[in-house]
Amino acid sequence: MLNIMEVHETNKMIEQEKLDVRTITMGISLLDCAADSVDEVCENIYNKITTYAKDLVSTGKAIERDYGIPIVNKRITVTPISLVGASSCKSSEDFVKIAHALDRAAKKVGVDLIGGYSALVSKSMTPAEEMLIRSLPQALSETDIVCSSVNVGSTKTGIDMNSVELLGHIIKDIAHATADNDSYGCVKFVAFCNAPDDNPFMAGGFHGVTEGDAVINVGVSGPGVVSRALDEAKGKDFEFLCETIKRTAFKITRVGQLVAQEASRRLGIPFGIIDLSLAPTPAVGDSVGEVLEKIGLEQVGAPGTTAALAMLNDQVKKGGIMASSYVGGLSGAFIPVSEDKNMIDAATNGCLKIEKLEAMTCVCSVGLDMIAIPGDTTASTISGIIADEAAIGMVNQKTTAVRVIPVEGKGVGEMANFGGLMGYAPIIPVNQTSCEAFVTRGGRIPAPIHSFKN
Repeated sequence: MLNIMEVHETNKMIEQEKLDVRTITMGISLLDCAADSVDEVCENIYNKITTYAKDLVSTGKAIERDYGIPIVNKRITVTPISLVGASSCKSSEDFVKIAHALDRAAKKVGVDLIGGYSALVSKSMTPAEEMLIRSLPQALSETDIVCSSVNVGSTKTGIDMNSVELLGHIIKDIAHATADNDSYGCVKFVAFCNAPDDNPFMAGGFHGVTEGDAVINVGVSGPGVVSRALDEAKGKDFEFLCETIKRTAFKITRVGQLVAQEASRRLGIPFGIIDLSLAPTPAVGDSVGEVLEKIGLEQVGAPGTTAALAMLNDQVKKGGIMASSYVGGLSGAFIPVSEDKNMIDAATNGCLKIEKLEAMTCVCSVGLDMIAIPGDTTASTISGIIADEAAIGMVNQKTTAVRVIPVEGKGVGEMANFGGLMGYAPIIPVNQTSCEAFVTRGGRIPAPIHSFKN
């Protein structure tokens, strides 16, 4: 039960510090939508989504109105489509039909995004999974709000280098297919290692096979709240700093818990998890980069940035898990370049480079996220970036991801504009030294030895 002081604090966080619930995400299992023909699968998918999620948007708006808490996005995740369409899809074009069905259903119920046009290939690709991956350029260019992910590795299985090599070419093809819009299709795709089953954020969200028939997951935000709280910690030691972040994360997560439980009750769908990630926006004052700078950095990318991010991530989790018994998803601090004003500024003036971003992914909650790179970057270089990031996740037993946008027709120093929450980003250089002989060897990088603890 919230007391009056918590109500006042929450109002202040919303009105002055840009606190919002970033997303209410309904996960829906589509395993029972499998059928002999792809047309029947599409019909089953459309009918199930429009039945289960028909009240999702209106319920979110009602909670916003009743509690005064902004809920920025309402989203859906579904079972990885490579599994749902495995028996009926005989070609990549068949999978594209399913992508269109997802797009139509999501638009019908009014959500902002739908995720789960995905494949889990951490050990090897089935024919259906490879067909889905090869369908991505067409599927993501012909749909508006469908998001996709491919999990290419895990701590238990190693890294499937065949899919990593293929994805370099696929990302280039997606960029080409959406070249008239700054290669926006790549914004809707992410490659993962150790992808979680309950992530409510996009583009990597999908409804894992370990989940039930339907679930409500909520992603909170709040870097602006943490930033304002750190004004009181100026000049104080790390003990005071950590306590301030931890207490603030607790308050932010309590707001998410309230929204999640209320959405679950009103929709009659079980509550799943709170993802307590600090998710920035391009707005001034809503930046993870600003938080890191208030910790003591002149600008993000300076020496000490990785240590500061590690401390921030840890304290956010320590505070959040005291506020909810069901914390999941990614949970930590996101470092997307295009969605964070201070990160954009640091990348623009060269203080923040891709090598430093890669080091930061060792301790953040995701990976190389929303990074615009030159359009002439080779497919093998993109595959090499994915392999490096997957290796960090595999060895460190954490989720890592790559969402890079090779912006066709643009080069270093130019700007890519994605709009809305996706923001804008300077195109930054990447090391173009060839790794083609490495990524084209084929086969699988084996799992590290600590994956065999069981």
